[in-house]
Amino acid sequence: MNDLDMDFLLGAEDDEGRPRRRGGNGKRGRRRRRRRNRGGFLAPLLALIVLAGILGGGGYYGYLWVSDALVPKDFTGEGSGEVMIEIKDGQNAVDVAEELERQGVVASAKAFTNAITNAGKSGSLQPGTYTLRKGMSAAAAVAMLGSDNRMLVHVTIPEGKRLSDTITLLAKATGKPEKAFQAAAKDIKGLELPQYAKSLEGYAFPSTYEFQPKTTPAEMLGQMVERYKQTAEQYGLKGNAKQGGYTPAQIITIASIIQAEAGRTEDMPKIARVIYNRLSSQPPRKLEMDSTVMYALNKYGTKASHADLNTTSKYNTYKYLGLPPGPIANPGEHAIDAALNPAKGTWLWFVATDPKSKVTKFASTEAEFQALLAEYRANGG
Repeated sequence: MNDLDMDFLLGAEDDEGRPRRRGGNGKRGRRRRRRRNRGGFLAPLLALIVLAGILGGGGYYGYLWVSDALVPKDFTGEGSGEVMIEIKDGQNAVDVAEELERQGVVASAKAFTNAITNAGKSGSLQPGTYTLRKGMSAAAAVAMLGSDNRMLVHVTIPEGKRLSDTITLLAKATGKPEKAFQAAAKDIKGLELPQYAKSLEGYAFPSTYEFQPKTTPAEMLGQMVERYKQTAEQYGLKGNAKQGGYTPAQIITIASIIQAEAGRTEDMPKIARVIYNRLSSQPPRKLEMDSTVMYALNKYGTKASHADLNTTSKYNTYKYLGLPPGPIANPGEHAIDAALNPAKGTWLWFVATDPKSKVTKFASTEAEFQALLAEYRANGG
């Protein structure tokens, strides 16, 4: 409550210190109030006159200030040179505008936000690395931040590649050091591998990937692991493995053998059946898969020599019963599907009777097997 309000409620003293009376006709008090009101009116009037003078004298400069605020600075043309701009996950148009202004791509962040709003692309910026130029108009910068101008590295990892070969392909395609990939591959926790995976072998899913130039080796391998998890979920790996009496890791190991042994996709379910028949036979049979022996010796092919079979590695399925310690390659979808859905049959052997056409035939008896071997030799095997 201000002083005038208090005077009104309590009754103020007059100019000589005497209390004012609230009775009577109050003419004297009204005259005093009228005089004071005239003085109170003059003060804001004078302020308005002064303000009008300021605005009148500086109107031109005020116009320039308002104009600059409404029409932000902007370059013209396509610019020159080369500037690498990275849009990170979660960044919006304002964040990008500030970075473009900081690097001299656009004259002002406001010009860019206006241009991208006018283009209706405020919500369409995609994370990635883009090549722009210094001194560009805001509209030109917006056009160059389209998805078709993103810098990407395309890498195709074929099915059945071993981890060592996968790393070599990644390093060659991306220009990243191979040692960096090897170090990242050992960080099982950092890659967020499934709990049942003992190493990255078998879980770097084969596919075609698009990586940004600044993507690290660890991030690339992490994307491959994530792609594996999606596939495992798609095929219900955990539940179907348990239903068949196996662990997810064992299924992936079986799938990797199928992938390494099969010459054609259509043969995979039958090869899976041979593996399961051998694992469950009574008396127990060894798997006797050449591919596991070759993996142990860091060799390639599906035909191990007699000398190769002498290796004491646990991956020598001619020497030890059961499955090897882990996957021998990175299987694709078809091999995983075959491991979970083997064909029905009593086969215990299979032979690629024609190495050129990669045709594989199957046998349930020893005699049938020997006949297939003879056919293999006759075809130059």
